[in-house]
Amino acid sequence: MKANKALKRLAKIEALMSDVTERYSSAPHIREVLQDAKAAVTRAKEAVSLQASSGTAKTPPVKHSKQTSKATPKPEKPKRRLSAAGRKAIIAATRKRWALKRAEAAKAQRAAKKAAPARKKAAVKKAAAKKTAPAAVQAATEAAAQ
Repeated sequence: MKANKALKRLAKIEALMSDVTERYSSAPHIREVLQDAKAAVTRAKEAVSLQASSGTAKTPPVKHSKQTSKATPKPEKPKRRLSAAGRKAIIAATRKRWALKRAEAAKAQRAAKKAAPARKKAAVKKAAAKKTAPAAVQAATEAAAQ
């Protein structure tokens, strides 16, 4: 951790310890322990600030050397590539799937076109049946409405 960050954290801890110490004014034995803890934090803060000011805190980065292995390294596997024949087979299979999908869509469309006129005929027959209801039924409905 960098020295400035450590100093900031220690200052926050010191402020919190002061606050807690003030709140526990009624219990003298707890208050003494908290004051000791605050003193320890203060000493740590001074030590970190001295270390940061002396310049000894900055140490050169550690260089990691490669581990020398006596065993011979394994040869890496060559990258797998798709052959021309494999690519052609994949393309042919994809075209076949799309052709089947288009054929099914066209079949469903033709079936929908055939069903549409049949529905229209059924609707016309139903409307004609309503218009030509028996006279007795029409008279009864008119009487009930009045």
